[in-house]
Amino acid sequence: MTTTDQQALIDALNAEYAAVFAYGVIAAYASPERVKIVAEYTAAHRARRDATIDALKSSGAAVPSPAAAYTTPFPVNDPIPAAQLANTVESDTAIAWRSVVERTSDTDARRTALAALTECAVRQATWQAILGINPPTVSFPGQP
Repeated sequence: MTTTDQQALIDALNAEYAAVFAYGVIAAYASPERVKIVAEYTAAHRARRDATIDALKSSGAAVPSPAAAYTTPFPVNDPIPAAQLANTVESDTAIAWRSVVERTSDTDARRTALAALTECAVRQATWQAILGINPPTVSFPGQP
């Protein structure tokens, strides 16, 4: 794995760190009927974070630590902004994983990035449907 491949994964890892943090905020304000989905999506981001850390370690890259805290792009104080934040998180992580697909030449990293991008797109579509966004899917997930 080249240093370019490693940097692409580090960038995606940083997006996953932020996603895990944001889902903590989302969980605090999500409506009760969303508790299960929030827990499922949090676990998915944690698993992706951990797998990315493992991949970086096996490549010999230095793995950055997460920030102590992250700033949300807007105030979250009830279920609607919580769902909007979840939608933003999935969009941001999709952008990060699409960047890995575009920047890496490593076959395993590309395969992982494509799977992660697909998962983000599915989660984002779910949140957009919850928010009443029509259509709930985007043509090119991860496109900034």
